[in-house]
Amino acid sequence: MNFPEKLQKKLQKRIHNNSLRSLGENRNLIDFSSNDYLGFSKSEEIFKKAHQFLVTNKSIQNGATGSRLLSGNYDLYSLVEKELSVFHNIEGALLFNSGYNANLGVFSSIPQRGDYILYDELIHASIRDGIQLSNAKQYKFNHNDIKHLEDRIISIKKEFKNNDSAIYVVTESVFSMDGDIPDLKKMVEICESHQVFFIVDEAHSVGVFGMNGRGLIQELGLENKIFARIITFGKALGCHGAVVLGSQKLKEYLVNFSRSFIYTTGLPPHAIATIKQVYQLLESINGVKSIQRLYENIHHFQTEIERLQLNFIKSKSAIHCCVVSGNEQTKQIAKRMQDNGFDVKPILSPTVAEGQERLRFCLHSYNTKKEITQVLENLSTFVM
Repeated sequence: MNFPEKLQKKLQKRIHNNSLRSLGENRNLIDFSSNDYLGFSKSEEIFKKAHQFLVTNKSIQNGATGSRLLSGNYDLYSLVEKELSVFHNIEGALLFNSGYNANLGVFSSIPQRGDYILYDELIHASIRDGIQLSNAKQYKFNHNDIKHLEDRIISIKKEFKNNDSAIYVVTESVFSMDGDIPDLKKMVEICESHQVFFIVDEAHSVGVFGMNGRGLIQELGLENKIFARIITFGKALGCHGAVVLGSQKLKEYLVNFSRSFIYTTGLPPHAIATIKQVYQLLESINGVKSIQRLYENIHHFQTEIERLQLNFIKSKSAIHCCVVSGNEQTKQIAKRMQDNGFDVKPILSPTVAEGQERLRFCLHSYNTKKEITQVLENLSTFVM
């Protein structure tokens, strides 16, 4: 069967730019690439407790059997959503099948025609995809630039033709490619003063920041000032699914209008039971110890960067990036490090802007200080 010529040209362009993606193999390298910051994906405790919970509660089924609005809304869904709303100190919690589904569902359904979306220029691709499905007007603001954001809001308000027009400001609490953090308190102040709605993606914050990993928004005491928080469980929490946090009215709206929620089969009971056990572990002594070990490793990584005089983007999170520039050079250095036993991934354009290609290091509670020192000393032989 012939392959469409337009699609073949796009693949050839990727090959020419040395940016063609392919699925990698598990080589059992020292992990500096996964989002499993706390090691929960490998937790035998979580696995066994999730299984036992299902057995004890006689929930022995492999699938949800349908969408939540049809046959898939079993009791465990409601139980876990209530627990999440308590843990995150918010009125409403609605589970989605993934972070991508949640972002698609929120941004395609909430901003309406005549509304405006202001998003950080480095916002995650899943949010951009959701925004593209919206009928609202869309504008970006410079990365973490508070003044540019406020100037944009003031300018947009002058365009208002309808009294019911709304502005939605969107950012991440920790950015996935740079690991940096915006001034969330100042952004809340601006949103409140201009009466606009603030939405924050906490994918790389929950499990890392805040008491028992509650995230940066709760660490800063801002949870009741955010219109919607989006949390995915596939990062520090080591499992699958996502939750949108906000008012009960927001939850009701999403159940009625979010297409990625309405028209998809629900998560299987084992996935929901795993989420439940993950949150219980976060509140336990073992969970606290895992977060503390992660903090210690972040501090050691930062100390070693300074000692070796390596050029990294400043970050207080579990994500640290060394900008190399150029797809070919970045891929070559990553391969050499992988050949030396370290799983460090290259981040290439077009995922990041051309000239901003980088090596992305993700830190974990289970990395040893020796491994951290070794991987950075290894890096220094290639980039200094």
